[in-house]
Amino acid sequence: MPLRRRLAIACASAVALAILLAAIVVYVVVRSELLGQVDDELHAQAALLSGALRCGSNQAPASPPGGAAPIWQIVTSDGAVACGEGNVPLPFDSVAQSYAAGNPGPPSLENVTVGGTPLRQLTLPVTVMGGFGQQESAALQLARPLDPVRNVLAELRLVLFLLCAGGIALAACLGRVAAGRVLAPITEVAETAQHITDTEDLTSRIHYHADDEVGQLATRFNAMIERLQSSREALDDSVRAQRQLVADASHELRTPITSLRTNIEVLLAGDALSEEDRHRLLADVLEQSEELSALIVDVIELARGDLPITSAEDVRLDRVVADCLTRARRDFPQIRFESSLEPAVVEGVPERLARAINNLLDNAAHHSAAGGVVEVIVDERGLRVRDHGTGIDPADLPYVFDRFYRGANSRHRQGSGLGLAIVRQVAVQHGGSVEADNAPDGGAVFVLRLPTLAEDQLDQSEAPLGASGDPLSLR
Repeated sequence: MPLRRRLAIACASAVALAILLAAIVVYVVVRSELLGQVDDELHAQAALLSGALRCGSNQAPASPPGGAAPIWQIVTSDGAVACGEGNVPLPFDSVAQSYAAGNPGPPSLENVTVGGTPLRQLTLPVTVMGGFGQQESAALQLARPLDPVRNVLAELRLVLFLLCAGGIALAACLGRVAAGRVLAPITEVAETAQHITDTEDLTSRIHYHADDEVGQLATRFNAMIERLQSSREALDDSVRAQRQLVADASHELRTPITSLRTNIEVLLAGDALSEEDRHRLLADVLEQSEELSALIVDVIELARGDLPITSAEDVRLDRVVADCLTRARRDFPQIRFESSLEPAVVEGVPERLARAINNLLDNAAHHSAAGGVVEVIVDERGLRVRDHGTGIDPADLPYVFDRFYRGANSRHRQGSGLGLAIVRQVAVQHGGSVEADNAPDGGAVFVLRLPTLAEDQLDQSEAPLGASGDPLSLR
């Protein structure tokens, strides 16, 4: 059964129950009021009696303002009717017999049926004057027909029945309309979900803004779709980047592989080659193999870098830079590296951070002349590497961190063009950024900004590291 129909039935049932209970209460109250009026008239007529009744004078009970009881009689203890009016013998029950025998008691009210006519009867003890002037105990019985009351109650039952039927029908109609309005946002949710399923269009949204449960459902559904859309876009971007990486890598690999193959073919067919030419070709093969290996390692690093960081830890950035400086001084002995390393803690993967720092140091060394100086600074803002080389062509500045991009000052040098791209990727993965610019007095400046942790996480007992591991004073 559809939810709209179930909700309409539930509303109609609730309204029907409420109307039915209200009708029952109204009927009981009206019936009680009508019977109360009859009882009040009977009591009022009985209260107007004064003194003793003398049956021989045919004295009837006085009439109250609401009218006299059309039926009354006085009966003695033997059940004989001493006098009366209405020509309808009222039943002589045990209560009337007790009162007629002189036993006191409160007036008794009851419903009786005489000759098929329903009556409301009042019985109470009285004293009458006999034929010889003697007072005798007797029971006075007064009765009024209940037909008028029953007629009114019958009409009331008909009215209440029609009211219940009409109310239930109206409640069913209004419940269906209300269910449609209430379920409209849910229907929109279902239609939007079906539309997304059919078309894979994640730009669809639910336009319902109300501060209720349905509004919260619509808001959360839209938030879920937005997150799904963001994930889908990120996945598409990642796929495009991977495809572009494969395409660029294929293009870059083609040249060294072709050159390597040519040299190998020459070596295989070179029986007439001199020993000098053979050594030169073997050196070229070795150099091309190293270039190819470096390119493959960089491509693998870039591909692995697209994966999210799952094993981050607190890393002393100054110590990682100190280790990288040790390697750089060994690989580039002709370059002088000057450093100022203040304690700094970042959250990340030490191996990836070291790879990015090594690439920055290698880049600075490659663009420095023999005997040149490379300045390395670590503080709470991150890492700053500055060389005193030829700098970066202004036209190349926006592209230096792109994959396989080699600027005008780097095209004559061996390299894959992926080193700075790896630096940017590592920076983004660790919630930071990297910038490149030209220094005013010459050379290039690279700034790797990383979010550092609170200073209380540092071991204050450990001094900062200088250029050769010597303590430096913090300024």
